[in-house]
Amino acid sequence: MSSKEILEQALKLKPDERFMVVEGLIKSLDEPDSSIDAIWAEEAEKRLRAYRAGKLEGIPMEEIFKEE
Repeated sequence: MSSKEILEQALKLKPDERFMVVEGLIKSLDEPDSSIDAIWAEEAEKRLRAYRAGKLEGIPMEEIFKEE
């Protein structure tokens, strides 16, 4: 079944049933991905090492969140 056919069928559902389909689809996009988590953990460790070695400068939190 094509995505167009799936959409056509979903639009025939009652509003509460359509909501359940949408909610399920959104939740499926939010699932954790361990490979991406590993990449981010490695990047965070790399940045921390660079900061501690003086190769990377920190930015004060106040500057990051200041309103302009």
